[in-house]
Amino acid sequence: MSFADLGLSDELLRAVNESGYTEPTPIQASAIPSVLMMRDLIGIAQTGTGKTASFVLPMIDILAQGRSRARMPRSLILEPTRELAAQVAENFEKYGKYSGLSMALLIGGVSMGDQMAALEKGVDVLIATPGRLMDLFGRGKILLTGCSLLVIDEADRMLDMGFIPDIEEICTKLPKARQTLLFSATMPPPIKKLADKFLDNPKMIEVSRPASSNLSIAQYLVPLKSDAKRSTLTALLQQEEVRTAIIFCNRKTTVRELNKSLRRSGLASSEIHGDMDQSARLAELDRFKRGEVNILVASDVAARGLDIKGVSHVVNFDAPWHPDDYVHRIGRTGRAGATGVAYTFVTPEDAENVANIEKLQGQKIERLSAPATAAVETPAAREPAADSPRRERSPRRGAKPRTNAPSFEPEIAEVLPEPILDDPLPAEIVRPVREERRPRDEARPQETGRSREEGRSRDEGRSRRGDRPARHERQADDQPDDGWNGPFPAFLEVTLNR
Repeated sequence: MSFADLGLSDELLRAVNESGYTEPTPIQASAIPSVLMMRDLIGIAQTGTGKTASFVLPMIDILAQGRSRARMPRSLILEPTRELAAQVAENFEKYGKYSGLSMALLIGGVSMGDQMAALEKGVDVLIATPGRLMDLFGRGKILLTGCSLLVIDEADRMLDMGFIPDIEEICTKLPKARQTLLFSATMPPPIKKLADKFLDNPKMIEVSRPASSNLSIAQYLVPLKSDAKRSTLTALLQQEEVRTAIIFCNRKTTVRELNKSLRRSGLASSEIHGDMDQSARLAELDRFKRGEVNILVASDVAARGLDIKGVSHVVNFDAPWHPDDYVHRIGRTGRAGATGVAYTFVTPEDAENVANIEKLQGQKIERLSAPATAAVETPAAREPAADSPRRERSPRRGAKPRTNAPSFEPEIAEVLPEPILDDPLPAEIVRPVREERRPRDEARPQETGRSREEGRSRDEGRSRRGDRPARHERQADDQPDDGWNGPFPAFLEVTLNR
């Protein structure tokens, strides 16, 4: 099947062909004809299946007839985050360049004046986040009575972010005689209730089991200690197989610290998180897309909906707290028919989170063995022994790509830093310092009634304590550090089955 078989206009087909697409994905092939027939629709599809184009393409043809009016958008697309809204806007610009349709992006973090100016001119397509839309509506700057087509995208994410009451209020302000499209990766009860309330006899399209992860992604769990995460990540990212990678962390502070650590290690990395303003976040995403940096450290603000081509690896530096976030995180790779690899670093404290992820997916995730301790060896001594640990293959359900995890073996001897101080200070260096202070100390026993011998005994005790190594030499081995000064994880030395 080709896009020409779906009933799209010639101008739209021209834009699609120029974008490099020839065949529709399963959800596009199922959804586009139904949308063109003006039916309400519920699309259940995992991330990376092309669902954005499944509503953008037919919307362009539907809106080709008609004219926009000031402050009264003809269609509305609701997105949970600014990044998702910007992504949809890029799709409209790419596919609608021959349609002559006008579009406005209504999101927080950017100038409201420019957005209101665009609305005053009249727009055919309004792409908005619920918060900014409700703000402008409350100020009387926008009317929704002329909106004949509504798209609620990433509905389960809307639920997670607490936007369902806003969605319900927005729906009441739109005409009842409208077409409504709802897309979600999962269908929890609140979303089902929302669909029953605001959709009219919708067609249900489901191209994959709800909450299942993309089968073109090879998934691995990496058990390790918390203080070994950074050194393991640095070794992983230095491999030739890792062309581009997104690293996910649970906290914004971790994102900032990890990005600094990777840059100090000589890696071309950048960061994106919720504390950055919108223009800065979009600028960093553009740098990543253009290839100026090949590693992006991100919080969950970037986990959903971003379509970045060619991401070869995803690494969960922190195991996600919510199983749905795992599905959306790893969905940044293995997109549009490509294959990808996803690693998740897990500590003993993550056992419950991992169990919830595997329960949601309905399958076990393959583990890479990582013994608790391992001796650091030179490269010549790291030949795999006959009894060396190998990947433990866990029972799985369904197809799995035969993508082998690369073995990461950087030159350990070149990475380990030189010791700060090999031995304590020699006694002949320490003793003269103590002797220079002795006249001042010897006066104290007379002042306090102590004997000269007691003062000397006390000074000799100090000299013995001075033979101890400096405090920085006695740090605990498990103290976190930006550099790589820990043992080399054994799972990275595994010779994999081919």
